[in-house]
Amino acid sequence: MTRQAALFDLDGVLLDSGPAVRTALAAVATCATGRRTTMTDLPPGALRRPRADVLALLGVTDPDDACARWWDGALAAALPTAFPGVLTGLLALRAVNVAVGVVTLQDRDRLPWFLPPALTDLLDVVITRQDAPAKPAPDGLHAALAHIDVPPEQAVFVGDSPGDMTAARAAGVLALGATWGWHPPAALHTAGARHLLPDPTRIGPSLLHHLTPIPAT
Repeated sequence: MTRQAALFDLDGVLLDSGPAVRTALAAVATCATGRRTTMTDLPPGALRRPRADVLALLGVTDPDDACARWWDGALAAALPTAFPGVLTGLLALRAVNVAVGVVTLQDRDRLPWFLPPALTDLLDVVITRQDAPAKPAPDGLHAALAHIDVPPEQAVFVGDSPGDMTAARAAGVLALGATWGWHPPAALHTAGARHLLPDPTRIGPSLLHHLTPIPAT
């Protein structure tokens, strides 16, 4: 029988990584400029901007070089945890034979130390920017679904950015907006979110209620 699948973005959806990213931005700016930079110095909407743009606004003259030197070390100093309710919700999905996966902009070689082990153990597939063209292209979602052998019409994708919603729609997957993430609900709605989820405790089998039921055999 065909399975169903729940796919997720990582940062801001499953992982509360905002504080870690803000800390890393401030730390890299400090190292690159030689001036103390704190999280209060970050520009508004820092999490919604490319990190190179944020670092440039903080006076870093070569953001790409600065990130190559210091980003991973800074990020590893403040590792994120899963949002409350995420692990319970993923366990509940797996308990009813729903495939669970992640499509993320993170680098694959970062995941072994960036992902909490308890979260890693619950994922059937993880697609990174090294595995497929990055969102908003739908390729990562297609790759995840091919790996777990689930058709797009039997899958949902929970994301917190307009690019996530665009990718889901282009892949033929039900787009669900995570309003606890890095982008405002209005932006998710405008980008095509079919439904907006109010908090991470909504992660669970109820995500699949909007899909066409699989006929019993």
